[in-house]
Amino acid sequence: MASLSRPDRPRFDVDVFQNEYLAEGSREVNAIVTVTATGGGTTGGRPIGRPAGPLDGAAGADAAVVIMIDCSGSMDYPASKMRNAREATAVAVDTLRDGVAFAVVAGTHEAVEIYPGQGRLAIADAATRAQAKEALRKLKPNGGTAIGTWLSKAQQLFSSMPAAGIRHGILLTDGKNEHEKATDFQAALDRVTGVFTADCRGVGTDWEVAQLRQISSALLGTVDIVAEPADLADDFRAMMAGAMSKQIADVALKVWTPANASVKYVKQVAPSVEDLTARRTEAGPRAGFYPTGHWGDESRDYHVSVEVPAAAVGNEMLAARISLVLPQPDGTEEVLGQGLVRAVWTDDLASSTRINAQVAHYTGQAELASSIQDGLAAHRAGDVDTATALLGRAVRLAHAGGNDGTLKLLQKVVDVVDAKEGTVRFRRNVNEADSMALDSRSTVTVRVKKK
Repeated sequence: MASLSRPDRPRFDVDVFQNEYLAEGSREVNAIVTVTATGGGTTGGRPIGRPAGPLDGAAGADAAVVIMIDCSGSMDYPASKMRNAREATAVAVDTLRDGVAFAVVAGTHEAVEIYPGQGRLAIADAATRAQAKEALRKLKPNGGTAIGTWLSKAQQLFSSMPAAGIRHGILLTDGKNEHEKATDFQAALDRVTGVFTADCRGVGTDWEVAQLRQISSALLGTVDIVAEPADLADDFRAMMAGAMSKQIADVALKVWTPANASVKYVKQVAPSVEDLTARRTEAGPRAGFYPTGHWGDESRDYHVSVEVPAAAVGNEMLAARISLVLPQPDGTEEVLGQGLVRAVWTDDLASSTRINAQVAHYTGQAELASSIQDGLAAHRAGDVDTATALLGRAVRLAHAGGNDGTLKLLQKVVDVVDAKEGTVRFRRNVNEADSMALDSRSTVTVRVKKK
């Protein structure tokens, strides 16, 4: 375990769990890297990760939030949906702490700033919160859905306050992204990736989980269903509280490997599964950055897999150096914590075949997520046999991994005959909200139980 701390920021501890022993000729090294931040949370100061600027200080912003609310015509059916969305946005505004910059955007086939307007952000205090809640009366359902324009508008607003460290979006929709070309949407998403994080929510059941997951994955946020509009307020309060708990921005996981070794993949595996492999940016000789987003008081787990040169019995090597770093504007980096991954070749069969408990657990959790998503996709395509087999495997993995929350969601979609063996039958007339809840929460994992 290694930690490098300063009194003005959270303490970061890095722990590496692995079986370092390999059989002769073996090349793959797997490790679970647990990163824990403590002593952070809400401090009221400017979060670390952005340089100070002219907007810092008494009238400055330590964070910035843009709330994007679907105002397309479908939000009028039923009429209570729009009312609940306005109320939820008001709750989110009330949850902002003083000094945070914020704006509200009405999203249709275009994006319109409802508050404060003129391409800028307001600074949260009693007066601006009241003004924003009054402006919410302007949220009226009308028009189509072009989510790329909403994301682009959020980017423009965030760029008006470059000093803000934490930049977070909240996006709510009730439908599909039907009023812009797929290429235009992807271009917008590519432009905003790395600019801000975002939590996405779908209200009702007429939206597509895959579309919102694409956004939340790119923007290192969460996706979930709010089946009943009346539940939006509680969900928005929780999302905003989570955003307000962040203190340090734009942290990266840096993975260095020695000559002739390479990274196979890097995945976040807790509190949810997120493959970061393709997000790598080069960070000097034989090293790469993998984005982790913003941090408060929390702990996350990452699965790092490295391929090393084969070696004879008795050899050992440093397979990877894992660092949590804060890249600086001048191209340097500050190391917040560090851990080492080792490889030792042995002819002891018991040592080389032992699978580390953390690695085994999270491998199963990642397989659980893909089994659920692929199973539901097969069911939507009418392939009931494949869907049943995949969701049966998901039940077995959820049961074995102690993921009781996911198991309960699965039981709303399939009748479980034998959880241990993964024997299931698809239910007739599955509630669409239950299916979408299972899909949207499929990546949520549980930590390894301590013995």
